[in-house]
Amino acid sequence: MPSTRRPKPSPPAPELHLATVMRALGDPARLEIVRLLADGVLRSTGQVAEHVGLPSSTCSYHLKQLLAAGVNECQAEGTNRYPVLRREALDRRFPGLINAVLADCPAHATEA
Repeated sequence: MPSTRRPKPSPPAPELHLATVMRALGDPARLEIVRLLADGVLRSTGQVAEHVGLPSSTCSYHLKQLLAAGVNECQAEGTNRYPVLRREALDRRFPGLINAVLADCPAHATEA
């Protein structure tokens, strides 16, 4: 018997407001997460946590804060979920913001 369950649609991304985005980016850990997500490589929350040197639970909290601010979104692939930077939406709404975030990091200074 075929399953009648349908995949749950992703909630729409929140509208981007400058104060909300800046508040989310005001934390050094969240800045580091955004810098990591900017490379476009899909990573699980655990992999993001490992890269930025945070416990998984703390990283998950910061990713939820970024999600609530509209900075990232959740990309589903099968049963896996990956945090993804909303780069195009951020660049369209706040031109140069992500480049400024990346330019402030020595590892990304040549990419900006």
